Amino acid sequence: MTHYLHTMIRVTDAEETIKFFNLIGLEEVRRKDVPQGRFTLIFMAAPGQEGTAELELTYNWPPEDGSEPERYDGGRNFGHVAYRVDNIYETCQKLMDAGVTINRPPRDGHMAFVRSPDGISVELLQEGHLEAQEPWASMENTGSW
Repeated sequence: MTHYLHTMIRVTDAEETIKFFNLIGLEEVRRKDVPQGRFTLIFMAAPGQEGTAELELTYNWPPEDGSEPERYDGGRNFGHVAYRVDNIYETCQKLMDAGVTINRPPRDGHMAFVRSPDGISVELLQEGHLEAQEPWASMENTGSW
């Protein structure tokens, strides 16, 4: 039997990325600093999904020699991670209020796309079905998703 464990994404700012995923409803469930490898692993999950469906954030520490830290700008090449939410309109509004661009608004009451601080595409899917509502139904796409 195979069980899904987690998806790993590399991040340039761990705290900003944690804040972003907190807005969707994920919580940090554990963290491991690995000094010999100079990185930190941060595991996040929706409540009740610890150990079942987690997102691993890998933060590579800046070089000891003071040179520039690694940057990750190919998030779209990854594809996307997806999360089901209780109310897509409330979730998107919370993200917008925090300054997050809604790249593909939930015009149909079912699906939206946003991006993490490192450009990872995140799909939000509505639990069940909501009727289309303004201002979402009239919003245009912004950028790529």
